[in-house]
Amino acid sequence: GMQQFDREPQYTEANPGEIVIMPCRVFNKKGQCVWQKDGKPVGIYPGKYEWVSSPDLGDCSLRISAARADLDAGEWECQVTASSFDAQDALTSDPARLVVRVPPSPPQLEVELSPIADGGNLTLSAGKEATVRCLSRGGNPAANVKWFLDDRELVGQYNQTNTTDIGKVKTWMAVSTLTYTFNKTDHSKLLRCVALHEAYPTKSRESSVTLDIHYAPEVTLVGTPTVDLEENIDSVSLRCRADANPPATVIWRRVGGNPSLSNKSPVASMGDIYSFQEILEFSPVTRKDSATYSCEAKNTIGTSNLITIPIDIKYSPMIVNVGPAVSQQLTVTLYESTRLECQAEGNPQPRYQWLHRRPKDGEEDIVIRSEDRYLHITNVTYEHQGEYICIATSTINGLERMVQSEAITLRVVGPPQVLNEVSSRFISVERGDDAVIRAVFCADPRPIRVSWRWAAFQMEADSGSGRFVAEALHKGKRDECYETRLRIQRVEMNDARHYYLTVENDKGSDTFYVTLTVKVEPVSMATVIAVVIACLFLIIVVTLCLLYAYRSERCCFDREFRHFYHLEISFITHN
Repeated sequence: GMQQFDREPQYTEANPGEIVIMPCRVFNKKGQCVWQKDGKPVGIYPGKYEWVSSPDLGDCSLRISAARADLDAGEWECQVTASSFDAQDALTSDPARLVVRVPPSPPQLEVELSPIADGGNLTLSAGKEATVRCLSRGGNPAANVKWFLDDRELVGQYNQTNTTDIGKVKTWMAVSTLTYTFNKTDHSKLLRCVALHEAYPTKSRESSVTLDIHYAPEVTLVGTPTVDLEENIDSVSLRCRADANPPATVIWRRVGGNPSLSNKSPVASMGDIYSFQEILEFSPVTRKDSATYSCEAKNTIGTSNLITIPIDIKYSPMIVNVGPAVSQQLTVTLYESTRLECQAEGNPQPRYQWLHRRPKDGEEDIVIRSEDRYLHITNVTYEHQGEYICIATSTINGLERMVQSEAITLRVVGPPQVLNEVSSRFISVERGDDAVIRAVFCADPRPIRVSWRWAAFQMEADSGSGRFVAEALHKGKRDECYETRLRIQRVEMNDARHYYLTVENDKGSDTFYVTLTVKVEPVSMATVIAVVIACLFLIIVVTLCLLYAYRSERCCFDREFRHFYHLEISFITHN
């Protein structure tokens, strides 16, 4: 049969000095084995180019000792001459490249054709696409270049081109170009260019730079108060923390005054520059510190977001005005109207109460008259006399802060007025007891005449007649108030009627009546019990008598019946 290749030489790489076997096997070999490199025949030289086995047996494999890039690297072909001069069975293998590796120089990073020293810094802007190149020169074959960010490979972000290295025969320059958009989280990370090559002792070499990513500031606020800040008690420390590269300048601005009283928007008005320090300290806080504060930061890249915080300093209420008269007497005519006003300042806005303090039943009586800064009193009566006190209250951190004004004394002048709520219109006594009819009235000026009238009688105060005594006026428990009493001794049934009181002064008069009811003396409980017991005893006696009578009557009837029966029998017998 015809001779043909059983195995042809293939692409082979070897390090300098190594032994290289270029395989070539021929089936049914009859011609002579010949090797060519780069189109030129190569002879057999012991110690350099030798047969691996016996060519006569079809093994034309070539052993190359002490491989050298300048001598042995190239395109190798295994050839077999024709089996005879007239045969057409000569063989030539496909060229097989032998590469004698040459380690490339360490990879070199560069940006815009400017080299960057290994271990140096690379300054880039966040959010902008950057192009970085890595060059591996003088290698054979060309190095395989990869990019890493720290330990993460940037797959799909780079491409590599290999070209013949100028000035160095049979070596290559590998250029890998990374196109990538870095962000601020990449700051301080290592950008690594790794060249992989079998001729390196460690199979790879790398060059790296520390990323210096520049980005605009971002600010966060630390120390925002979570509770109310009270004047001269609390302190606050506000920190405007700027995350920026290069470092940023912090700018604090103050907008307006008390934010609870201002309608200004911090976005609409930047306010005045207050400080360039990162930290604002208020120790202790005062009401003048109340405002809306904003912080931002600037560097060469840009300006940060704007953060605002309202500082609203709370302080206890203080009464600044109360009227119309403090610690003086306010005189109002009976049944007219008046108004009291109280003004306090505080934060939060105070709540108001008007307290009415007056004597009642020998004790001090306090009534809440209003829960507004104004107290309107219409249809003034003597009941409204007394002291009026304004209470202003604010709640700070759950605790009440309270202040009260000096008292305003209200005096009522006018005709007399009987106080219905303390003067009873009805009185009931038992016959034979004494009755005291009383009424309380107020009058300013003092009354000039007080009289009691009933039926056809009329009696002035501090006078008497028979069983009736009109006592002198008694000073009441309230200013300008009096108590009058009509005493009736040993009340009789015909004393039950209306008793009319008339009080007069220079301003006018008032009339009041009291109804007296006379009760018959009730039977005592002992008498009732005795009567009940007597009735029960009587009922028992009557019952027993009836039972006795009934039994006796029945017995008599039985005897009469038996007697009649015997007579009838005797009559029949005789007949």
